[in-house]
Amino acid sequence: MSGAIPVLWLCGPSGVGKTTVAWEIYSRLTQSGVDAAYVDIDQLGMCHPEPASDPGRHRLQAENLGAVVAGYQAAGARCVVVSGVVDPAHGVYVDKIPQAVLTVCRLRVERAELERRLVGRQGAAELVPEALREADAMGASDFTDVCIDTTGLSADEVAGLVRDRIGDWPALDHLDPSTEVAQPHGGTAATAADGQILWLCGVTGVGKSTIGFEVYLKTLRSGLAGAYVDLDQIGFCSPAPPDDPRNHRLKARILPALWRTFRAAGAQCLTVVGPAEDQTAVERYIEALPAATVTVCRLHAGRDELTRRIRSRGQGGSWSQPGDPLNGRPAAYLLDVADQAATEAEALERSGLGDLRVGTDGQTAQEVAEAILAHVGPIVGRVARP
Repeated sequence: MSGAIPVLWLCGPSGVGKTTVAWEIYSRLTQSGVDAAYVDIDQLGMCHPEPASDPGRHRLQAENLGAVVAGYQAAGARCVVVSGVVDPAHGVYVDKIPQAVLTVCRLRVERAELERRLVGRQGAAELVPEALREADAMGASDFTDVCIDTTGLSADEVAGLVRDRIGDWPALDHLDPSTEVAQPHGGTAATAADGQILWLCGVTGVGKSTIGFEVYLKTLRSGLAGAYVDLDQIGFCSPAPPDDPRNHRLKARILPALWRTFRAAGAQCLTVVGPAEDQTAVERYIEALPAATVTVCRLHAGRDELTRRIRSRGQGGSWSQPGDPLNGRPAAYLLDVADQAATEAEALERSGLGDLRVGTDGQTAQEVAEAILAHVGPIVGRVARP
């Protein structure tokens, strides 16, 4: 197959451990020297309302996955690990990711333990009935290649079982390195998606993801159709180039393709969160989105607030972020990160980066989101549906 790349997809109901196990497998690959990449499929389908023709957004997610896999491959990845739900009746929409040599691994768990895990996940008892229905539907399916029972096992143990069951995956020696690599299609200037894009940037710990997601939710509550992308979540491709350690080239290649898919699905506006250390980084993304109007909002926080938030991230933060580099790190390391973040924040203040600067000290995510939308809401509200 021209441009073929091995893709391992771990699926299963909520609470079964897909993300944790997939991240462990990805980490083992990169630690062993394999050029690998990872993405959580949930990060590729944040678009509301869902199209009537695509309940669950499974086709939309698969189409975006095709763009992400193509971007990762173009950046040098030789295999990709994916975690997330699939259509329990249909399975993976493989036609949307034609360059993938796909292996699908279903994780399962005994019903009592699945319920216990979900209730223990910040009291998410309301997820139990749907998770059990999904588990039953997937248990009756036949589209997976491997099934692993995670009951009573740690993520490390499950990752080891998965690697044992999938044999020599990713079988890199069998791939022809001379084959043509597919490219994600964001569109030419004439066909690129238009619309309004709000990009929230800032240093580590300033609250980009938490505040950005609140902006996204408020946008939806206002009656607009919207989408959301966390740039960090489409940049897990190792190793990153020495001259581009934050993988801006990769993410700027993928983002237009995601927006194109969301726009075609009816999204009127897009909320993006992710770092930008200078104007060069900002311009890379803006140039990749020639038909859209991009508003860059820089979030700012002082040293004390950054230190508090980064230390909180070390203890798990406000949500379980896949691949969070701060989670579980020692206090001394977190303080070093906070010092670096404060220094970078001061540099951004001097540069005046962004169209809008919003302070976050002493404010909730809801309060900051309201302040942002007070500035950009009237602009976003005038966007017409595609």
